[in-house]
Amino acid sequence: MSLFDIPSTPGEPKRPLAERLRPQSLDGFAGQEHILGKGKPLRRAIESDHLTSLILWGPPGVGKTSLATIIAQTTKADFVPFSAVLAGMKEIKEVMSRAEHTRRLGRRTVLFVDEIHRFNKAQQDAFLPYVERGDVILIGATTENPSFEVNSALLSRSRVYALKALDTADLVGLLTRGLRELEVACDAAHLEQIAIFANGDARTAYNLLELAASAAEDGQITQETLAGIITRKSLLYDKGGEEHYNVISALHKSVRASDADAALYWLARMLEAGEDRMYIARRLVRMAVEDIGMADPRAVEQAIACQQTVHFLGIPEGDQALAQCALYLSLAPKSDAAYKALKSARDATQKHAAEPVPMHLRNAPTKHMKQWGYGEGYRHAHEYGDALTGMECLPESLAGAEFYQPTNQGVEPRIAEKLSAIRETKREFYKKPTSGQ
Repeated sequence: MSLFDIPSTPGEPKRPLAERLRPQSLDGFAGQEHILGKGKPLRRAIESDHLTSLILWGPPGVGKTSLATIIAQTTKADFVPFSAVLAGMKEIKEVMSRAEHTRRLGRRTVLFVDEIHRFNKAQQDAFLPYVERGDVILIGATTENPSFEVNSALLSRSRVYALKALDTADLVGLLTRGLRELEVACDAAHLEQIAIFANGDARTAYNLLELAASAAEDGQITQETLAGIITRKSLLYDKGGEEHYNVISALHKSVRASDADAALYWLARMLEAGEDRMYIARRLVRMAVEDIGMADPRAVEQAIACQQTVHFLGIPEGDQALAQCALYLSLAPKSDAAYKALKSARDATQKHAAEPVPMHLRNAPTKHMKQWGYGEGYRHAHEYGDALTGMECLPESLAGAEFYQPTNQGVEPRIAEKLSAIRETKREFYKKPTSGQ
């Protein structure tokens, strides 16, 4: 029995369907074949009772709590559920003291910490000595990337297993069990509709089925029944978590790859999940300057116009501007030459001494500065044909350096032609004997 088990009392309300149908063994566990299939390392460790502390990482409703419970039952260990939302350092010490006492009596404790990412570093560190001594087998559950949210000392003492969202077939199987428990009927097509809407989350699927059953007439769930409870699909998307960055990365890389259809899909995912529209607009501006750049200098104009339109119109009208901009950027010619040029110039600032600004490039607002040579040898571009002076504007150690290398995309071939003429003029200028520089 768990330290926190509470005996049931006659006449108490039924527990939610998801709780009543929680799997009791690995054979009844849905999905996660990549880690729990026959012969997989985690399954072998559980069945052979050679378990170490582990972190279960995955989206909501995929069975993290159920798996921890099964592990405790299979290994004949005491199961202690622990919530990082409700507990603090005092509760951690109390539970650990009990676990240490239990170990001395010859029993092990599986400590299941739900939402372990919500514990701060000091709280996570409090588990370390007990994990190292073997007082507890720690099973942490998190929806966030453990690399970012679980401290390295705890990670080094645990195995991380990534759980996947359940597929439609897995959810339909669970829902079929739910029908028997609820004693209602439902067509396979309607079960699949619930499964698709649940978006890989078994808990959501069970809750929808239970709600549909309560609204069903004559014990039959119909399309009309579902229409009353399924209004809008809930997408897995945490604006402050990893999925937020995964989806914006997918949008950015789709635009970079000129895949307009994929860009629209990922944009729609963000819009449907309620992402901050100005955040999307800012990222589109970044795509314009980073991935299109000089191949289509108007791309950044379009992106800024999009940002202004979104700000002016708001939701939902501004969403169309985001879609239009994503399409424009996807279909525009691509060049990262300007991006690379800046990186190259920055590298030069690190590799070379920060030389003084050449005298001919300095202003001379006072008589003394003119006497000291400020501005001497400066060539005013407007006094030369095509405004090409051949004057070197880099420090001496970098004279002749070429950071920007245009591509053959979009308008850059024309830019390359102009740039080539400018650089040739500079080279010709340095072949002639000059004065004042």
